[in-house]
Amino acid sequence: MNNSGVQLKLVLLGDSAVGKSSIVLRFCKNQFSDEAEPTIGASFINHDLELEESEVKLQIWDTAGQERFHSLAPMYYRGAKGAVIVYDVTNNESFERAKDWVKEIQEKGSQNAKIALVGNKIDLDEYRVETEVAEKYATENGLLFFEASAKTGIGISEIFVGLSKVLPKTPIEDDLNSSELSSDEVVNLEENDLPKKKSGGCC
Repeated sequence: MNNSGVQLKLVLLGDSAVGKSSIVLRFCKNQFSDEAEPTIGASFINHDLELEESEVKLQIWDTAGQERFHSLAPMYYRGAKGAVIVYDVTNNESFERAKDWVKEIQEKGSQNAKIALVGNKIDLDEYRVETEVAEKYATENGLLFFEASAKTGIGISEIFVGLSKVLPKTPIEDDLNSSELSSDEVVNLEENDLPKKKSGGCC
């Protein structure tokens, strides 16, 4: 490797129940639960990722999707070099809300932040958001585009590897300060049990 010791802060955004927490859990721990409760506020987990050219420490922030927590989102995407905006392929309304998140990150997020648009739950048959429609929107807005299933694991690693490859690499000591929050504001997934999810699922 030509580089090592770099950190990337990523934030996941999207409606409640689109599967943000399940995506993080599948990527970081290769696990999935049908009984995860909604995220409250935000949580984060650190995950080491080896790319061909560098070793990267990802700091992944998983934010609450409920509207009542929307006002807290800027606190969590501040300083993020990348945003993973998730929608449910079986729920067209979640795709429209994803567009709102794209606009917000482009207008208020970190300068030059890269955005990955992710359609989750492709293991289900009830498609409401056609791949061609979402991909066209992503292309027109300069976004990376992925479809995935947190339940089966299909396409999950590609999201984080693909996004990490296009982000500038910053030495860890230069980047940590932009991510500092008090312990009252976050829950570290590394220190908690697997999330329990109510019916309706974030697969």
